[in-house]
Amino acid sequence: MATRKRVAVVGTGTMGSQAAWRLAARGAELVAYDRFAPGHDRSAAGGETRVFRSVQTHDGRYVPLVRHADALWQQLQAETGRELRRLTGALVMGPADDPEMRTVMDGIAEHGLDHEVIDTEAMAKRFPQFRVDDGDLVILDSHAGFVRPELTVQTAARRAEELGARIRRYTPVRDVTPVPGGGVEIRTDTDTERFDAAVVTPGPWVGDLLPDLPWEVSIYRAISAWFLPHQDHPADAERPAFIRCGEFPFYGIPSPGGLAVKLGLPQAHHKPVEDPNRLDRTVAPEELQAFTTVVGRYLPGLNPDPVRLSVFMEGYTGSTRPLVGPLPGCDDIVLLAGFSGQGFKISPAMGDIAADLALEGRTSQPIEFITTNGRTEA
Repeated sequence: MATRKRVAVVGTGTMGSQAAWRLAARGAELVAYDRFAPGHDRSAAGGETRVFRSVQTHDGRYVPLVRHADALWQQLQAETGRELRRLTGALVMGPADDPEMRTVMDGIAEHGLDHEVIDTEAMAKRFPQFRVDDGDLVILDSHAGFVRPELTVQTAARRAEELGARIRRYTPVRDVTPVPGGGVEIRTDTDTERFDAAVVTPGPWVGDLLPDLPWEVSIYRAISAWFLPHQDHPADAERPAFIRCGEFPFYGIPSPGGLAVKLGLPQAHHKPVEDPNRLDRTVAPEELQAFTTVVGRYLPGLNPDPVRLSVFMEGYTGSTRPLVGPLPGCDDIVLLAGFSGQGFKISPAMGDIAADLALEGRTSQPIEFITTNGRTEA
């Protein structure tokens, strides 16, 4: 019988918790580390909900990865009995000639994605909570909705433990070092352990843990805001997630089981974070102006004054394509970083791919456009 591979996972957030689940499910002897604990609110995996969508606005090459993730979302829910994802549909709206809307339509055509094109008259009847501009194209992504980030992270981590993984909570990793001849050493404040391989998913702490990384991952401070409607929606009203492209981009998700609607803005509205250990969680009044603008223009049924604000961190590469694969010069260290804007919906697939790379050194999944292998620019 082949010897079980001993694997470490550094960080049990969005990607790390999924990698821990997939590695434990595939028989690895797994130890995972986190500077806090799975499901904490100090980095990126928070805010109650995240959009899950099949159509892609930035790059159609993500569609096969979303499909792989889709099957794993179903599997994790079946194994745990938890509702981690709810398919409510998602509206994607914007000027018909906008590049992102063209990417959406190209991806629908190439991959045969289930969708509806909704005209202005139908929008007014079915979705009166939205206002659209003349010349807008509106697509209803049928296989879409939202996922629950904190619950997902905790559930995936707990499932990994049920399968034999050990999670070292409140244990920051200080160094991940290749061992001559093969393997990896993980150093914490209290000890050093040796592993056959390591999956490193440090989130916004990537620069702290890997200061010599040849690609830059810039960390930004993102704000989520929740708004209440002026009137209650009818009980049978459709309440899909939504994304707007174009001059005033934003996204939103109706709160599950509640009245509020959560809104978020793209990277251009985020402030850089100099030190992820000192995140400024106070939101200044002037930072709400962009939210007020989009509510007034496109969501007139919402009160423009938010009832809740939360601050998180996001990490972006220069190309906005994440880093997936081995660190240069060490195939035993697998990196997953820079996923903001794309990450949560494909996180189960990324966890499975990380398991492929750590256990077998290769994957059959189509990651050529995001791999670290041969990559010169972030």
